[in-house]
Amino acid sequence: MHPTVPDNSTRQRILAATAEVLGRNGTAKLSLSEVATQAGVSRPTLYRYFADKRELLDVFVVWERQYYERAIAKATADLPAHERLDAALRVIVEYQLSYPGLRMVDVEPDQVIKRMERVLPLMRERLQRLCTGPDAALSAATAVRVAISQYLVRSDDSDDFLAQLRHAARARYQRAASPEVVQG
Repeated sequence: MHPTVPDNSTRQRILAATAEVLGRNGTAKLSLSEVATQAGVSRPTLYRYFADKRELLDVFVVWERQYYERAIAKATADLPAHERLDAALRVIVEYQLSYPGLRMVDVEPDQVIKRMERVLPLMRERLQRLCTGPDAALSAATAVRVAISQYLVRSDDSDDFLAQLRHAARARYQRAASPEVVQG
């Protein structure tokens, strides 16, 4: 690797650490020292990738969206069309229950609401591509609303959350106990 080109894995660690620190402190109290410590790098190393807090946050917003998009793409790749929506819904459940940056709603709800203005249309558009039927747009919009409700008023019942998303999106899925039974 060329010495002036930073190592991408270090950059990824810094961005993942940013999610952790934002989940604890929010953007107002984001400390680059804490991000560096969380990522296991020095502050000078962090500054090789990001000139300041604003640049880190700007890049983080894009990285976070791409993280979600990659997870959906990976989960739906090589699946038959009728299984893709359910796979995407399972990613949403896993993402919300495990992703550290999502706790930011408890720390800075006003910032989260501002971000949702940009994120909601993207989520809806992404799910709509996977929904079928004449009311695919309505199904996608309803599923996104369920996801946002879960995000704002969190529950750790992932099975119930997934069932609600499936119902909202009118996703068809196979029950493990009886492959012949299709839920809708």
